[in-house]
Amino acid sequence: MTDHDTGQVAASAAEIYESFFVPALFAEWPARVLSAAGVSAGDQVLDVACGTGTLARAALDWVGASGTVTGIDMNDGMLAVARKHSAAITWQSGDACALPYPADTFDRVVSQFGLMFFPDRPRALQEMRRVTRDGGRIAVAVWGSLADTPGYAAMSALLLDLFGADVANSLAAPYSLGDRDVLASLCAEAGIDAAHIETIVGQAHFASLDAWLYTDIRGWTLADIINDADYARLSAAATEGLSSFVNDDGSVSFAAPAHVVSFAA
Repeated sequence: MTDHDTGQVAASAAEIYESFFVPALFAEWPARVLSAAGVSAGDQVLDVACGTGTLARAALDWVGASGTVTGIDMNDGMLAVARKHSAAITWQSGDACALPYPADTFDRVVSQFGLMFFPDRPRALQEMRRVTRDGGRIAVAVWGSLADTPGYAAMSALLLDLFGADVANSLAAPYSLGDRDVLASLCAEAGIDAAHIETIVGQAHFASLDAWLYTDIRGWTLADIINDADYARLSAAATEGLSSFVNDDGSVSFAAPAHVVSFAA
C-alpha cells in the first residue's frame, strides 16, 4: 500500500494537520465517538490511530482524574505533535492490526477516521475487540462516501483534471468505507454480528479557499508530491472550480458526513 492508501504524512505535514485539519474537519467528532463508546469517568480508554491526539485529548476530559487514556499510532510525526499537546496521555507507536496489549486491557476502545487506512481492516476490528474487557464497547468513525461530500468530490475532480488519477486518488482514499453496506460487510467479516451504524452529517469549515487548499495539500500525503509550481496551478484553477463552496464572508463550508460504528466487546 502507498502512503496515500495508508494516510502516512510527513512530520512537517503533521504540524499542519493539527493546526488546520483538526479545527476544519475533526473537532466536532470526538464527543460523538466517545458517546457511542459509552466513555465515562474512571474508564481506561485506548485511541487507535490517534494521529495528533484530537480524540484522545477529548477522552481525557471524559474519564477524569480516575481514568487513563492511551493513544497509539504508527506515524512518528503524528505522535511527536500529540506529545507536545498532552503529557497526561500515554502515547505509543504501534500497529492497529497487531495491538501491543494483552486481552481485556481497556474499558473502551475508540478510533476516529483511521480504519479506512488499515491494511487489514477486519483484523484491526478484531484487535480492538480483543483488548476490550467484557462489558466494554468499541466505537469507530469513518467518513461517508466521496459522492456525499461535495467539497472533496469537487476537489478530487480538480486534481484529476490537473494532475491525473494517482494524485486525485489520494483524496479518495479516506472515503473508501463510505458505503454503509460495505461497512456492514466489513463488520461481519470481523465476526461482529451486532454492530450499530449511525450516519451523521457534519460540516467542514475552512477560513478561506486558500486555507482549504493549503490544508489539503500541505497537511496530507500530497505534501511531498505537488511542488510549488503545481500548487500555483491548483490555486488558480480552484478560484473558479471550487467557488461554489465559498461563502459571502470568504470562508468555505460543505457537508462532511460520517458513519459511527459501535459494538460490544
